[in-house]
Amino acid sequence: MKIAMIGHKRIPSREGGVEIVVEQLSTRMVKKNHSVDAYNRSSKNVDKIKDFKGVKIINVPTVDKKSLNALIYSFLATIKAVFNKYDVIHYHALGPSVMLLIPHIFGIKTVATVHGLDWQRSKWGGFATKYLMLGEKIIAKYADEVIVLSENVQKYFKDTYNRDTTYIQNGVDIPSHVSPDIIKSKYGLNGDDYVLYLGRIVPEKGVHYLLEAFKNIDTDKKLVIAGGSSHTDEYYEKIAGMAKQDSRVVMTGFVQGQLLEELFSNCSLYILPSDIEGMPISLLEAMSYGKKCLVSDIKENVEVIKDMGVSFRKSDVGDLTSKLDEILNAGNFDLDSENLIEYIKKNFSWDEVVDKTLEIYVKLEEK
Repeated sequence: MKIAMIGHKRIPSREGGVEIVVEQLSTRMVKKNHSVDAYNRSSKNVDKIKDFKGVKIINVPTVDKKSLNALIYSFLATIKAVFNKYDVIHYHALGPSVMLLIPHIFGIKTVATVHGLDWQRSKWGGFATKYLMLGEKIIAKYADEVIVLSENVQKYFKDTYNRDTTYIQNGVDIPSHVSPDIIKSKYGLNGDDYVLYLGRIVPEKGVHYLLEAFKNIDTDKKLVIAGGSSHTDEYYEKIAGMAKQDSRVVMTGFVQGQLLEELFSNCSLYILPSDIEGMPISLLEAMSYGKKCLVSDIKENVEVIKDMGVSFRKSDVGDLTSKLDEILNAGNFDLDSENLIEYIKKNFSWDEVVDKTLEIYVKLEEK
């Protein structure tokens, strides 16, 4: 089959969950002898590539302004894609999916993956929020198939639009443990002496709750906050300012490669204090390393951890403080790491995600 991917920023990249999903789908589909074109957002700060592991990269120009970036990119990408004779165009996220109306008009099959209800995110407002909600409505009405990453979003589409969707969770590969090296020389971390947040530094991730809670904890462990800004420089500066007030807090900025692997491998606890999630890949990754996880009790997080982790009341600094103190100082969180890794291996396989997605494409082709 000939497939187009539209909606991500660029691959290869760890800028967000969308990018990880598109990379995994695209490269694995190529290995199954399908032709995949990924429409990357072009940027003056990023090298333009034409091929990644057999995936053809089509670089599409756009602007840096956050409210127009996805709009201009997805329009230009769609216009190019309409003339490239794809069997299916696969859109990712609400904003870019506004443009799936164009291939729909031309009779081209479309699939949309809803990575989260993006209009709920506080970094958007005004026109951007309305545009994201328009994307949601267009997906519900015109996409040939809709993929959702959580049961919560599946219920939302059924209740709101009476639209049936296909629930396909994200996947993760089981990694190998990496001993402290870069983190030891760069940050003085020796292993099991820090708790970790790893993700984008944006308001809905709740990093400010974590910093407020951690300052009230009597512990020698450090708190590592790893991640970069995403059109949220003002919030990032706020978090950096809070971090400076506690000498135990380490901010690494954006991480990938061996540094990321070392951070996951050697933390004593992973924390995800989000108010909003689509399907948290960073949580899957932490669990794939067999790590203890403390998460907010939003449905998307609880769906993943089940009884394999601990949750606290969303947005509740007091409850987060209490749970964090119990784990770090009372030691009342017993975890069978091998059992956790087996759970992840059984339930979150990228190969299974790809097979289920290809099944959707094939059904559309047969219609």
